[in-house]
This record gives sequence, C-alpha cells and structure tokens, in this order.
Amino acid sequence: MAFMECHFHSTVLGMACTMNVILPQPPEDDTAPVREAPCLYLLHGLSDDHSTWMRRTSIERYAANFGLAVIMPGVHRSFYADMAHGCRYWEFVSRELPHLVRAMFRVSADPSRTFVAGLSMGGYGAFKLALSYPDRFAAAASFSGVLDLVAEAEQDNRFPNDMRLVFGSREAVRGTPNDLCHLLEQHAAAGTRLPWLYQWCGTEDFLYPGNRRFAELARRLDVDLLYDEGSGGHAWSCWDVQAARFLELLRQRKLLAPV
Repeated sequence: MAFMECHFHSTVLGMACTMNVILPQPPEDDTAPVREAPCLYLLHGLSDDHSTWMRRTSIERYAANFGLAVIMPGVHRSFYADMAHGCRYWEFVSRELPHLVRAMFRVSADPSRTFVAGLSMGGYGAFKLALSYPDRFAAAASFSGVLDLVAEAEQDNRFPNDMRLVFGSREAVRGTPNDLCHLLEQHAAAGTRLPWLYQWCGTEDFLYPGNRRFAELARRLDVDLLYDEGSGGHAWSCWDVQAARFLELLRQRKLLAPV
C-alpha cells in the first residue's frame, strides 16, 4: 500500500486543503493491468482532522486486505455542511472532492465499489452523503454518529457554538436536508433504493440515546440497516475495531473482495 498526504486547492472553499490518501500499489509485473481500486471515503469527527484515522487506527492494514483506496479529507468543525457562518463544506465534500479524487487517483467511480464511513460528526457526514446521494454508494457506516442532530441541538450543552456557526441556530435543522431522520422518512415515502447502512454505538457513549432513536426509526421504516451496539464510550478503541468490522461485513455481503 502507498500512503500520502495530499495538499491541494479547493475552488469551492477558496483555500488550500489537505487529505490523507491510502492507495494500493500497482502489481510488480509491469505488464499486468492496473485496475481502478474500490474507494472508501473515511470521515473524521468534530475535534479531529484529516490525519487522525491514520494516527489512531490500523486502517491502512485493514484496507490492504481488500486493495481498497481510502480517502480521508479534512473539514474542520463544519458538520459536513454549507455553513451559515463559514465555508461551503457540503458542496466541497459532496461534489468537488469526488471529482478531484477521481481525476488525481486511479479509483473507481462505480457506485457498487464506492463506500463512505465516519465516526461521530463523520458518522453524521457519512449517512448524510449516503442518504442525499443514494445512487453514488453501495454502503455507508456510522460509528458513534451524531445521527439525531435535532435532539442533540436542543440540548443546551451540546455543540452550542457549532450549531450557531454551522446551521445558524439550534432550530434550523429540523425538517431540512441536514436532518437525517427527515431524509429517512422522505426516502421511505418515495420508495427510494438506499445503500446498505451499518450503524454502531457504544452503550456508554453520550450519543447512545440518539443512535437508538435513529436505529428504531430505520426499523419502523423498513430501511436496510444493520444496527449493533456494545460496551464502550466515545473512544478510538471502539472505532478501530468497527472500521475493520465494516470492511469484513462488506466482504460477507459480497460488496468487497479480498485480494
């Protein structure tokens, strides 16, 4: 596998950006064809950056088992949204970033070989991408995600400055494209075919109640979502295990093949 830190300019954000990228190395036989790799967009949490998945987990080793390219962008504390008081990070991550990645690296653009996952704020971002553009992804995963953002925003001590900077107010999320529960309900009413969803949260995590509510809503709406939970808090020791498990589940569902 090859690892690189990629510095590039974003036209949407109007500034220099950084992403970490893991890529399968081409075959040693220079006559063998070089194929496009399946691609996982792996999103960071609220207090992290583009480097944290590499520093805190064994994602490179897990990806190597499948010849999987992993794209880890940095979006600061944006909640993967076009901020009310800030930059257009949703436009960046949903439109500009995939275009740049496919133009710069030999990764697949085939939705059946494209995945997205993330932790905490990144779990929210992963499900937001999958539910906003279901035709782009085969599967999505949330580890300890901020999935019931409306309920979290209504708590006085939960992300107060971020709610104002990102969404304008605590009340500006409900019933909008930033409300994952609303998106689920819309798709259920329309009969939309969604990517397969995997959700995990620790039972000692402060986001556990919201994760249970989201999973229950998905169950009532008959969404193809596998929900799991286990002992643990909001911790990298949990997310490292879940990153590996998500890839193994993709293998079991024949969405990803070992090399």
